[in-house]
Amino acid sequence: MTSANPQKIAILSTYDKTGLLDLAKGLTKNNVRLLGSGGTAKLVREAGFPVEDISAITKAPEMLAGRVKTLHPVVHGGILARNLESDEKDLADQKIDKVDYVVCNLYPFKETVSKIGVTVPEAVEEIDIGGVTLIRAAAKNHSRVTILSDPNDYPTFLEELEKGDISERSRQLYALKAFEQTADYDTAISGFFRSHFAGEGLQQMQLRYGANPHQKSASAFMTDRNLPFKVCCGAPGYINLLDALNAWPLVKELHAALDTPAAASFKHVSPAGAAIGTPLTHSERLVYMVDDIDGIDTSPLARAYARARGADRMSSFGDIIALSDEVDVPTAKIISREVSDGVIAPAYAKEALEILSKKKGGKYLVLQIEKDYEPSPQEFRTVFGITLSQHRNDAQILPKDTFASVITPKDAVIPEPAARDLTVATIALKYTQSNSVCYAKNGQVVGLGAGQQSRIHCTRLAGDKADNWWMRFHDRALNIKWKKGTKRPDKSNAIDMLCSGVIPQSGIEKEDYERNFEEVPQPFSQEEREAWLAELKDVALSSDAFFPFIDNVFRAGRSGVKYIAAPLGSQNDGAVIETAQKLGITFSEQHIRLFHH
Repeated sequence: MTSANPQKIAILSTYDKTGLLDLAKGLTKNNVRLLGSGGTAKLVREAGFPVEDISAITKAPEMLAGRVKTLHPVVHGGILARNLESDEKDLADQKIDKVDYVVCNLYPFKETVSKIGVTVPEAVEEIDIGGVTLIRAAAKNHSRVTILSDPNDYPTFLEELEKGDISERSRQLYALKAFEQTADYDTAISGFFRSHFAGEGLQQMQLRYGANPHQKSASAFMTDRNLPFKVCCGAPGYINLLDALNAWPLVKELHAALDTPAAASFKHVSPAGAAIGTPLTHSERLVYMVDDIDGIDTSPLARAYARARGADRMSSFGDIIALSDEVDVPTAKIISREVSDGVIAPAYAKEALEILSKKKGGKYLVLQIEKDYEPSPQEFRTVFGITLSQHRNDAQILPKDTFASVITPKDAVIPEPAARDLTVATIALKYTQSNSVCYAKNGQVVGLGAGQQSRIHCTRLAGDKADNWWMRFHDRALNIKWKKGTKRPDKSNAIDMLCSGVIPQSGIEKEDYERNFEEVPQPFSQEEREAWLAELKDVALSSDAFFPFIDNVFRAGRSGVKYIAAPLGSQNDGAVIETAQKLGITFSEQHIRLFHH
């Protein structure tokens, strides 16, 4: 070859031959010299178009059963050369001409490995080396070279070529597509080999199934390091990990913000309860069914989980538990007797792990996570085949900073217990499906409304749960005479029906309710409910976004809310703040919206 030759040059090396002959016809019509590899050159030649083998310029035959064809300095020097004096000299010295167009697509690796029972040797044969190198070289030098990696682009390319040359914008878009293709190709290859070679529990972990049992192909993996957790017992499913990996950062952040061990009870990617390990009163031990747990007085972690689980026992049924600290025996004993799917924590005391490993006949899920693991700041999610990306929500919620901006009453300061409870509520919201509103008291969530389309429905749902929680402290609920042998889930359900006022009035449903008791408790009258709920005071409430209407404030006030933290930004902010002031509620502006999906 000679650098003085003004004729444009195209290299053709394709597995997918769709549209190739029409492209060759158009290139030939525009006086482009065609160089082809292997079967590509053969097809073009048999169609009657002038084409030379790559060996015509490399002076080297294809070798190793066709695995080496285009990997040669003459090929890649011609592709990578720029319009620089030094590059022109190098080309002239080596008698190399520039390449202007590269048409290339790759062996069907993804299609091959998608077949049932494909072996590693079979997959290896479909790993393209020369093609990927051609594509990347041409895409890198897209300021001068046009790369066509998708047959769908041939017609628009030829239309532009007929008008003179390929625009810079088109070369950029073709290069982007080329890089996306090689990235996807490499991802498929690494995924295949990860599943075969990485080892269970290292970079990739096979899951029992996806969101539903019929979604059998499911895994958890990382591309840049080993998984930051290990399975001590049981086998995780897809939703188990969604819950665990949302619950763990919640308790980690709670402990960091309030310097106290924390726990969360998670169900369907939202917390049913979250708490720190503040001391328990005698009544709280009874309500949370932990009055017989030895060592709970000296275990802040056990107290935290008792609160997290006890806030909404109905929603916590079958939960995933997150614990901020090493799991001790008192905490393990609480977990051992509740219906739960699994636990995630940074460490386990030997005896505690032995207790948990016996749960569910040895199938209880126990995950141990690296305490210092920090995820990438960028996170990705694929929905309907489309990948979304965002910066991870790494906003810090700290009591001294987050709730310092008090709007009403003027010059007010939020007391430390209220700031603590607002912190618990707000960090819980950070990991709750939006829209969401959270009520907190005594260092724990007492009512949470998650995933509602309407803000008022969040507030009502969370408020109803807070009311239900408080009704459980009434003497009538504390002193129920249970029939011997009544199971804990049945007790929880019966208490919930009594305290929420939905006792069945007749039929087999009433019989099923009453069978739990030695003495059936009297239902609460409306007057009794109102009188008892009037005793609920100093509740903290946080909202993941602004309150658009004053009905939210009215509903919050009926459940003893004294402190509200919410972002501003509604056209109705003035009326909301004014209503809070009239009700004697302290309103703090929480400056960060905390939507979570």
